[in-house]
Amino acid sequence: MEIRAYKLQRLCPPKDDLFSALTNSKFTVKDGDIVAVSSKVMSIHEGRTLPSSSEVNKDQLAKVEAEKYIERPRMGTLKPLFTISRKTLISVSGIDESNANGHFILYPKDPMKSARNVERWIKKTYKVSKIGVIITDSRSVPLRRGAIGFALSYSGFNPLKDYRDTKDIFGRNFTVEVANIADSLAAAAVLEMGEGAEQTPVATISNAQNVQFTAKTYSKAFFVKPEEDLFNLFWRKMDWKKGGFRK
Repeated sequence: MEIRAYKLQRLCPPKDDLFSALTNSKFTVKDGDIVAVSSKVMSIHEGRTLPSSSEVNKDQLAKVEAEKYIERPRMGTLKPLFTISRKTLISVSGIDESNANGHFILYPKDPMKSARNVERWIKKTYKVSKIGVIITDSRSVPLRRGAIGFALSYSGFNPLKDYRDTKDIFGRNFTVEVANIADSLAAAAVLEMGEGAEQTPVATISNAQNVQFTAKTYSKAFFVKPEEDLFNLFWRKMDWKKGGFRK
């Protein structure tokens, strides 16, 4: 597998054209590639930004952007505002102020639609027929320090590889194993793209294994309802409140 990140001109809020930045860069793509795009530049492209000021309360904004949220705890040194936003468990609905030039960068309104739009544009512009797209972000995970990339959304490929009812190397049937292809590719791409001032918010992934290109979304298989989540035991009794986000 090969990953190449591309340096683009600086994209500035409140709105800037990602597609023009790509065509004015050294970006290239070929059939069979996966293209990873930072959710931040996708949001700037779509104008999903707000000026940050003392009049804008970030917590209230996060609650409006959330499907569900838990109020910040009153006690303790760590006081995160946990939210579920765009079917993702993340702090403050993924709202970011870094590399934002005095703005709040919100998530795309519909990340899956954003990924499809990028896929269509790349196919038309670069004359390719088989391509995948991942809209990436990064987050912390329990019991680990630091952030890791994940797929906020995807398009053009199956995000999962199902090993169930196949045999392991000793002939035993797999019963529960399903590989998360989308998040695995996103983590690798974000590592190459960087998290700081690299100015490389787009990457191509070539020769990735276990990628099945398809027009189907598989979203019902990929996104898990909170009540069906494997880790539901750890947070189901928390006082979740309904947020303001409506798709």
